[in-house]
Amino acid sequence: MQEEEQAGTEEARRRARFGALPERTRPQDMVEERPATPRDPARDAYDPDEFAMRYGL
Repeated sequence: MQEEEQAGTEEARRRARFGALPERTRPQDMVEERPATPRDPARDAYDPDEFAMRYGL
């Protein structure tokens, strides 16, 4: 009898812990988007006219 009670309480604990599935995660929430490299302001500072004046003339 005691073994049956113990088995019943263990089953109740197991059901309390694992009885429900976790909430569903949407695929949109599983993806993190961020740039591969940080933005470099010096890269966008190219001026073709300045380049021509420095090196071409």
